[in-house]
Amino acid sequence: MDRSSRPRSRGLAPVVAMAAAAALTLAGCSSSSGGKKAEEGAANASAGKADTPRMTVALVTHQAPGDTFWDTVRKGAEAAAAKDNVKLVYSADPNAGNQANWVQNAIDQKVDGIAVTLAKPDAMKGVIAKAQQAGIPVVGLNSGLSDWKQLGLLEFFGQDESVAGEAFGKKLNTTGAKKIVCVIQEQGNVGLTQRCDGVKKTFEGTTDILYVNGTDMPSVKSTITAKLKQDNSIDTVVTLGAPFALTATQSVGDAGSKAKVATFDLNKDLVKAVKNGTIEFAVDQQPYLQGYLAVDSLWLYENNGNYSGGGEQPVLTGPAFVDKSNVGKVAEFAAKGTR
Repeated sequence: MDRSSRPRSRGLAPVVAMAAAAALTLAGCSSSSGGKKAEEGAANASAGKADTPRMTVALVTHQAPGDTFWDTVRKGAEAAAAKDNVKLVYSADPNAGNQANWVQNAIDQKVDGIAVTLAKPDAMKGVIAKAQQAGIPVVGLNSGLSDWKQLGLLEFFGQDESVAGEAFGKKLNTTGAKKIVCVIQEQGNVGLTQRCDGVKKTFEGTTDILYVNGTDMPSVKSTITAKLKQDNSIDTVVTLGAPFALTATQSVGDAGSKAKVATFDLNKDLVKAVKNGTIEFAVDQQPYLQGYLAVDSLWLYENNGNYSGGGEQPVLTGPAFVDKSNVGKVAEFAAKGTR
């Protein structure tokens, strides 16, 4: 994206990690001056809410029905929107073509900014180019770390899924696991594929890949159960989302298996499961922070000309491991819906 062509923006010198600092403190907003009005807006943002002109931001994700991960993303986005005087328009569809249609709808409505996930970047390429041609800044979150710069996005907030997967595999090596099955709930989702590929790269045992239909949880349960019955040498089930981990624990019971379950991502029920030992550990990418930063970054760009990472580096929100050693502290925030 040509950052110099945005007519509404003021002073486009990059301020590295400004949005990250703002969201991590969750108390106001760091900002650079852009005349008296910008200074007053920044001061009021520090007090808790901006009085800058009303903006409209579209947040478009690949959320599948029932996936509670995205409730946390949305909660973070709504918190930033409330602080920044932003009207937030949220839409989601796991089908990449439909997701692209939602982005087009946002363009047609002449929104002030768009935050989008890139689970299937090729399907989003054309419509993102249209947003940029319309002068609408676009940031990425959650999925698309390998593609956001190529597609010309202004910023990206999330975790490196390959790095997270590799860290996960190393963690498994410390648990004594010998054979795992990595469960992918959405074929074609590049982030999920990168997770399992990363696990396989560093895990010293054997890795099988199992595809399930993530929009049909009874089917997920029966497919994992069948796999465990078929191969009783599997000692760990690796899932890529909290709801699937909780379902996998039921599959373990149904199959009469002794396999453990470990997962990527959290929700409050998953935190409880780590606490009681049902789940071995989880990797947290802080979805609340992703949603918060995505919306807040568009406010910062619109009002102050700030953008994180200088347009070259992503703002990483994970990975961080949650296990019995630290789950007590995490549970405190999971109860609030922020972890």
